[in-house]
Amino acid sequence: MENPVNRPQPVNRNLIIRWFFSLLLVLALASPGWSTRLKDIASLKGIRSNQLVGYGLVVGLNGTGDSSNNVDFAIRSTLNMLERMGVHVERERFTNIKLKNVAAVMVTANLPPFARLGSKIDVVISSIGDAKSLQGGTLLLTPLQGVDNQVYALSQGPIAVGGYVASGAAGGGVTKNHPTVASISKGAIIEREVQVRLEDKKELFLALYNSDFTTAEKVKERINRFAGADLARSLDSGTIRISIPEGHQANPAEWIAAIEKLEVIPDAVAKIIVNERTGTIVMGENVRISTVAVAHGNLSIQIKENYNVSQPLPFAPGALPGASGRGVTPGGVPTPGGVKGPIVAPGGATVVTPDSDVSVKEEGNKLMVVPQGANLGELVQSLNAIGVTPRDLISILQTIKSAGALQADLEII
Repeated sequence: MENPVNRPQPVNRNLIIRWFFSLLLVLALASPGWSTRLKDIASLKGIRSNQLVGYGLVVGLNGTGDSSNNVDFAIRSTLNMLERMGVHVERERFTNIKLKNVAAVMVTANLPPFARLGSKIDVVISSIGDAKSLQGGTLLLTPLQGVDNQVYALSQGPIAVGGYVASGAAGGGVTKNHPTVASISKGAIIEREVQVRLEDKKELFLALYNSDFTTAEKVKERINRFAGADLARSLDSGTIRISIPEGHQANPAEWIAAIEKLEVIPDAVAKIIVNERTGTIVMGENVRISTVAVAHGNLSIQIKENYNVSQPLPFAPGALPGASGRGVTPGGVPTPGGVKGPIVAPGGATVVTPDSDVSVKEEGNKLMVVPQGANLGELVQSLNAIGVTPRDLISILQTIKSAGALQADLEII
């Protein structure tokens, strides 16, 4: 017999999640700020990736390709490919051609900076027709072009879908993941390079991902302190110009590697992001509020409509039309405006009567005062004290902002 002491106890998932977020809050409030590397908050101007795109065909599908009735460009592309390979197909037979194993696709890729000839990059294949699945297909040779219409890479090979679709003759089926989008790891070979020269450069421009004058000034001071000279200058809230020392102008890569490892504590504006659709609220540590009293109580009004059916007994007498077509009551008494007529059984009628049930519930939360200059931790603790939910918190924050007591930017997405 199992000992109840050794029996594993159920894990309270909500308690673990609450403890985890409480730990994150304590760590965030205990530390004055986290430093991060320059390579994580900024990039060098002119050193970036370039997007490539191409149109191709995926063959070898098991009857899950584009339908010939709706997608004729897949057939035209296939015929053009066969013509280039010396296989001639009569154009008169165009409408009779059925290709179930071919799908027209768009191929996309990112060309990284300093990519050299012969290097390989990943590609993503997406169906543009009505193909059901690309599983088991092979991408034919597809040129990938840039915005200048120049070919920078060539892609070809078997694709990996990571999903499947299975359907029956009656119309039902099972689908896993997204079978009309696939990928090829290292599936494109670079044929043209994007020329980026660092040699003989005398200055570099550092662009911040999040523009901020305070952060730009911190980056400038950190670089100058590392170099021991005034080599950096902040041009605006998002750009820092850095002069390359004469000893590193012949090989700027060493100077860039030394700079991007420097750590800086970035500054951020006081902002609250609210997602009304999901009820998600994210608040920065610089959020402050003035002295304000908060009372929040939900008012719930619930109305239920019930319908009762009144069914008369068998052979019950009822009002019947008189000689003039007007009704008479049981016993032959004329109804208002009616005349006496015969009584015929069965009588009566089935009547539906509405019944409304209205209930009102109002919460009685107490008034709470939040002190002036409360930080993020104090604000969260105060709002948790009155038991607000994320949905309630959205309304409270909007009301505090309207009262002018919230020193933060409230952004609703």
